Parts: sequence; structure tokens; C-alpha cells
Amino acid sequence: MKRAAAVAAILTLLCARPGVAAIGISELPGQQGDGPVTVFHPTDGPVGSAPFQRGPFSSAEVAVQGAPARGNGRLLVVSHGSGGSPWVHAGMAMALARAGFTVAFPTHQGDNQDDSTEVGPRSWERRPQEMSRAIDAVAADARFAHLLSFDRVGAFGMSAGGHTALSLAGGRWSPQRLLRHCEAHLAEDFHACAGLTTRLTGGWLDGLKKSVVLAVLRRKLDDPAERTHTDPRIAAVVSGVPFSADFDLASLARPRVPLAVATARQDRWLVERFHSGQVLKSCGTCEHITEADQGGHGALLSPLPMGLNGLLADLLADPPGFDRATAEPAFERAVTAFFERRLLP
Repeated sequence: MKRAAAVAAILTLLCARPGVAAIGISELPGQQGDGPVTVFHPTDGPVGSAPFQRGPFSSAEVAVQGAPARGNGRLLVVSHGSGGSPWVHAGMAMALARAGFTVAFPTHQGDNQDDSTEVGPRSWERRPQEMSRAIDAVAADARFAHLLSFDRVGAFGMSAGGHTALSLAGGRWSPQRLLRHCEAHLAEDFHACAGLTTRLTGGWLDGLKKSVVLAVLRRKLDDPAERTHTDPRIAAVVSGVPFSADFDLASLARPRVPLAVATARQDRWLVERFHSGQVLKSCGTCEHITEADQGGHGALLSPLPMGLNGLLADLLADPPGFDRATAEPAFERAVTAFFERRLLP
């Protein structure tokens, strides 16, 4: 009993340390005309009197624009998925900030919760550059600059953000390679090629739907130019359920930095065997940090977006049998442990 009481007392003291119980959320101006950069970070500042709420995320442990405190000295940048925002990754960001990381989210132009006008290759080409400029934005802010070392930065991304993460790990991709994938596997990987425009139902219209999708893709994607982006500050990468059918898998066989991949076996938006599964199969050094056996495409979101309906709900909502209460913290622990191993002394 005495031992148990001592352990409980130590845990209480650890949880009460400055910068552990409270998390700061700050917004920085973007660089070169980019949208704002949202930053989760350790803070010594007081939390608000009411829970902080943005979209589906709510927490009473948040100090808005709270003064940054010294954590472990490492920055992580996060690329959200198509139509996404920081707030559907806030649970993971909070867990990382509690571990001492500073976590920055750029706003991806033309592909965020308020603007979906350029979803796809045009956004994918810009996203790695926006991640680099998010690092610049944090480094330019006097509140953060003296607390962080920018020589070893981590990067995380999910879905389209997972595509960003693979680019930052050294992957090369092209629109034409996506076209060739869709020509070969349209019915099997339909939503990766068609997005949310329609679905296959097994009815007589399916043939017409496939013909229209291919005609549009052949007009938009017949560009063989390889896209790459290198930022020498990026030293470790996690890619979650990535869009990856347009990558030259040889470029990911030996990533330039440590790369971990998270998968979801029930993913019907980016079918595992064509996307994350192919990356793991081709990559000789990648870590498979977690697989959500019963999870769908939204398994890595924390929390899920509010008000899901229609096709989007079918593709993002948790399938029957998926235990989010167990899977979500397990994923957060796996991501935190990977970055601790790869970025900390």
C-alpha cells in the first residue's frame, strides 16, 4: 500500500509540472502570403475559464496565445488531409505537446475546411513548400525561436497530408503516374480517383461513371513531370493512411530520413493495398507504427469532424467494431514514441 501511495504521489507531481497540464494554442502569420499557422505548444500560462472550442475539438486544458514554455526543444509540422484543419488532429497535437513537442499546422491553400477549390495535384505540389514555410514562420517568431532547435524537425501528415509527408521523406510523384494507376484500378480504388463526386453502386450507370471519371482524369493528369521537395531540416517523418498511388515507389525504397507509416485495414477511400500497403511493401527501412485493423480512413483523426453525412460519412466514419477509445490513444503513443526516438538526443 505504501508503494502504491508513493507511485500515485509521483504521478501527481509529474502531471502538475508546468507545461504538462496546460497546452498553449497560438496562431502565427504565414510566410509569403500563406494562411495562418496554428501552433500547439507547452505553456506555463493559465488556461481559460471555459473550454476552448474549435469545430469538433474542445478542451479545458488550453491557454489561448499562452506564453510558450521550454519543452524538449523540437518542432513538428503537420499536414492535414483534404478539406481538413488542425482541429481534427488536435488530440494528437495535445498528446505531442504534453510530451514536450511544439506542433505547427500550416493552412494548405485551396485545400482546407474553408476552401476546397484546388484539391488534388495542384495542392499536393504546394503542400511541402507550405510545410517548409511553416517552419520558417515558427523560427521567425521571437516567442518560439529561442526555445527550439530547427536542425531536426519532424513531419506528420494524414491522407493528402500523408502524401505531403512522403514527399518530405524524399518521394517523387507525378500526375501521370496517378492517371496510369486509375486506368488500371479505377473500380478497385474508385474514390482515390473520383473523390467524392459519385460512387459505384453496382447499377447500370457504373460504366458511364467510370468513363466520365477517366475522361476527366486524362484531360487533367497527363503530365509526366516528377515533383520533389527537399528540406534538410526535416529529420523524421510519419505518414498516415497516405495517398500514394502517384509515387515512384523506387524513390521510397530507401527514404532520405526515418519514415514510419500508419495504415487502416478497412480504409475505403484510399484502399490499403494500393496506397499505404504499397509504400510499406516497397520501403526497406520504413517502420509500420500502427495498423487499425477495424479502422476506416478516419481512424487517425482525433476527433472526427462533426456533422458527417452522405458519402463523406461512409468513407470517414468508424466502421462497426472499431474501438476508437482504445485505438486513438494507442496511435498517439506510437507517433510520440517514434518522434522521441528519432529526434531527441
